[in-house]
Amino acid sequence: MLRISRLTTLFVFTLFFVVGLTADEGMYPLSEISRLDLKAKGLKIDVSEIYNPDGVSLVDAICQVGGGTGEFVSADGLILTNHHIAFSGVTNASTPEHDYLRDGFTASTREAEYPAQGYMCRITEAYRDVSKEVLGVVTDGMSPAERSDAIQEQMKKLAKDAEADRENISCEVSEMFPGKSYVLFTYRIIRDVRLVYVPPLAVGNYGGEIDNWVWPRHTGDFSFLRAYVGPDGKTAPYAKENVPYKPKRFIKVAPKGVSDGDFVFILGYPGRTYRHKSADYIALYQNTILPYLSARYDYMIETMENASEGDRALQLEFADLMKGLANATKNYKGKLQGLRRLGLVEKRRAEEAELQKYIESNPELNAKFSKTQKELSAVYKGYEETALQEIIASMLGRNQYIAMLSSVMKAVEKGDVTGEKATRLQEFIEKQYGLIHQETELEFLATLLHDFQKLPADQRPAAVTAFAGSETDRAKVLARVREAFKKSAIATHAGMAVVLGWDEEKLAASKDPFVELVRGLNALNEEIILRRRTRDGELKRLEAEFLDAKMAWQKKDFIPDANSTLRLTYGYIRGYAPADATIYKPQTTLRGLVEKNTGEEPFNAPARLVELYNTRSYDKSYEDALLEDVPIAMLYNMDTTGGNSGSPVLNARGELVGVNFDRAFEATVNDYQWSEDYSRSIGADIRYVLFVAKYLGQADFLLRELGVH
Repeated sequence: MLRISRLTTLFVFTLFFVVGLTADEGMYPLSEISRLDLKAKGLKIDVSEIYNPDGVSLVDAICQVGGGTGEFVSADGLILTNHHIAFSGVTNASTPEHDYLRDGFTASTREAEYPAQGYMCRITEAYRDVSKEVLGVVTDGMSPAERSDAIQEQMKKLAKDAEADRENISCEVSEMFPGKSYVLFTYRIIRDVRLVYVPPLAVGNYGGEIDNWVWPRHTGDFSFLRAYVGPDGKTAPYAKENVPYKPKRFIKVAPKGVSDGDFVFILGYPGRTYRHKSADYIALYQNTILPYLSARYDYMIETMENASEGDRALQLEFADLMKGLANATKNYKGKLQGLRRLGLVEKRRAEEAELQKYIESNPELNAKFSKTQKELSAVYKGYEETALQEIIASMLGRNQYIAMLSSVMKAVEKGDVTGEKATRLQEFIEKQYGLIHQETELEFLATLLHDFQKLPADQRPAAVTAFAGSETDRAKVLARVREAFKKSAIATHAGMAVVLGWDEEKLAASKDPFVELVRGLNALNEEIILRRRTRDGELKRLEAEFLDAKMAWQKKDFIPDANSTLRLTYGYIRGYAPADATIYKPQTTLRGLVEKNTGEEPFNAPARLVELYNTRSYDKSYEDALLEDVPIAMLYNMDTTGGNSGSPVLNARGELVGVNFDRAFEATVNDYQWSEDYSRSIGADIRYVLFVAKYLGQADFLLRELGVH
């Protein structure tokens, strides 16, 4: 009781009374790191150790991998990232007989490391501002669509010129502020990535979707990969003779971890945030886009669960898509709750009204920006009117049958029905027909066509109406889809191959119901593309003006929204109070995992973990001294978003103390608004990573490579 009381008192003090140690909102680009006074915040190394444009630094140990972030943790290209980042790779490697997703995967030798299909690494090597070069192609006489096209083409040209056929190098121009600033990034590419250690699903996804985006968390969301290159050190596809990549820098593990109140920072590749968008933009997502997508994703998950019940092979086939959809839909629901709880749309509208008053009070600003907000609002009003049409059309385009047929029809129209392109398309189609689950795809197709039927008449393509009829009942639409499928060439791989052999005249004359549907959808997509080009061009001008006006009003520069480029954020290990009479501590332990354990998914802790806890038959160096238990997860008040999955959590000395994997439910709204009160991110404590690798994975070879004894 004395120990519990002391810890509780310490926690309350840390939560409410720490003076001068506050995190700041910001995902800081490389160019901003040297301007931050991180020493005053708690950093114990020189800032040049984090980023040094003239030498090697910690940023050289960070890579993009599998849609998230990874960090090199050994001189031999070993990468630590999340279990959910490695999820697709381990799923593709799994079969009902060798279920690595369920049981975990351990490669005790380099030869046993398994190719992670479709994975590659990108490492930031350099950057430079190219704003003048990008915006220099814009002229006053351009239409909005022409402005958008000119900027996009110039961005592509600058990237292509910078690559200059250099091996292993990819260049990309990223928009930092719409219509204002652009940066050219140079990346080193590694194309051979392999699985090294992936914990069992009951560790890496403990708590499943029930605990996803929720604190307290007891998930060991981590995995180890390895990057390989050719014997000459150059990028190469998978080959047995490839050798481990030698990173310029790798991050050392701090096996003692961190404690409540400690300074921490993250380097990673956060995806997208929308902090500088207007109230109308946020209202569009709150009222239209997020509700529709969350409902549709829920439906798709339920459909796949029902279809794969009792069929492990089909469950593995669906696993990657289902996990992605489940993660997204819960995130969207958290955003919706947060937006409504904060009343963010109303707050932004009030702020923008004050901004307009300020603009009108200043003759110089009034001359430049008096109409900016009104015109910006008009663009988003137009977007709102067609948003569902665009979303449904986009989702229809990703239906596997529609996507394949569309590719085939475009190949026929371009005359690409022979040669290498046609061969690759044939191989792709053959592979897809071997994987596709017919009934599920037809279910999804019927539901989206039914959604189209609910739109205003002028937004429904004639081809959709002809295909689905005037049916307003989803079951009847599904019946029509099934009947049309039976009559269509695309019902079989052989039939699709026949369509690829047609000429343009035969394609144009075809009355195949699916060909006619895709023809209509392709025409609609061309309209949508033109509409988006016009809208994008208008927004580039108006959002640049909007930002200029806000910065003049607030008398400060802004940090650009996240855009999948390398960023730094910093803060402290810290709990929070999400609701009345509720206080969350910032660390969870093995005790909490065992307390949640029911033996059934998703709380089916491995028996070995439970035994270790009950018998305490493990090295006590894995325990936290204050908690007197093995720490599992931790909370911190850093500014993160999607893409930061897998980012290293680093202590004041730049050592690895954890791996970021999630945000608290209240913090899903971070993408629009950050706050010290509720913005908390979640990471796996490095001590749990090491503990699981040793005692469940029997992966002592990993600990030796990490320099942990």
